[in-house]
Amino acid sequence: MIELDVVPTACCADERPDLIDAGRAADLAEVFKALADPTRVRLLEHIARTEDGTACACHLPDALGISQPTMSHHMQKLVKAGLVTREQRGRWAHYTVSPDAMAGVRGLLDSVTR
Repeated sequence: MIELDVVPTACCADERPDLIDAGRAADLAEVFKALADPTRVRLLEHIARTEDGTACACHLPDALGISQPTMSHHMQKLVKAGLVTREQRGRWAHYTVSPDAMAGVRGLLDSVTR
């Protein structure tokens, strides 16, 4: 039998980039779960594009062609994920996109598209 000198080779470079913190990953996963619904994406985009950055709940159902209970359900998910904030002004809730949440999403997307 012929013996060959076999030099083991690495399957890849030994470079190990830093991983995202598990807690931050869980938080971002919640954000992406909230954005996994087209109605919530439309609500978020609608709120973000309002002139003053705030949308009154009284206008959202008609603007998106959804019922008030449907709007409330979806807004609750967006608030829970931290994507929007809710402020009660008299009888109506007003929603504003959270810049910090958007920065977190943007940061993750930027880091994986380099």
